[in-house]
Amino acid sequence: MRQIVLDTETTGLDPRQGHRIIEVAAIELNGRKVSDRTFHRYINPEREIDEGAAAVHGLTLDRLQNEPKFAEIAAALLEFIAGAELIIHNAPFDIGFLNAELSLAGLPTLNNPVIDTLKVAKELHPGKKNNLNALCDRYQIDNSHRTLHGALLDTELLAEVYLGMTRGQESLLGEESSDADGVQFTAAGEAICLSVRVLSASEDELSLHNAQLEDIEKASKGACVWKRLEGRA
Repeated sequence: MRQIVLDTETTGLDPRQGHRIIEVAAIELNGRKVSDRTFHRYINPEREIDEGAAAVHGLTLDRLQNEPKFAEIAAALLEFIAGAELIIHNAPFDIGFLNAELSLAGLPTLNNPVIDTLKVAKELHPGKKNNLNALCDRYQIDNSHRTLHGALLDTELLAEVYLGMTRGQESLLGEESSDADGVQFTAAGEAICLSVRVLSASEDELSLHNAQLEDIEKASKGACVWKRLEGRA
């Protein structure tokens, strides 16, 4: 299934109070990489923007006056995300706004499967900050250019965060992986074939090992655990 990272910026916090979307961005993932397929639009919300919201994203109604209204970009957005799994940070917020806008435009609400990366992050890192900046720091993603929130920039950062959070799951999803020592993991459901080189200790190494155990035995006054595990005491 296609995966698309999505984010919005809004005039405020609650669509039930008449707040609107002013920016929407989406980036398609191609396997385990960020693709060059993107969707990005600024939107005229047809209403004032709360001061608190403007302080977060820096967008003003004056800046957005000549941008299209949501109903004018809705078809293109729906076409871009059709059939895709959506990856969103704090998904209920964005989905709530998108569905409110779609309803105002007389269009069906979304039925895409959704991965909420905030929920995933809380499960992976309980008790820690899991906002986008904190996750960028945790997964060593450069966000130094993020002085304000912006839907397009945030989708780019979230895509890298999501890949970082899910790194190591490739074999669980059925993709092949191998390491430099010749250990290979086949696709899910197939036998796992291992090619492991076993190196036996030489006589000199065994002699040194035994001498070390004797020293530990003396220093611990007969309490050397390794000798007992090896059946030597």
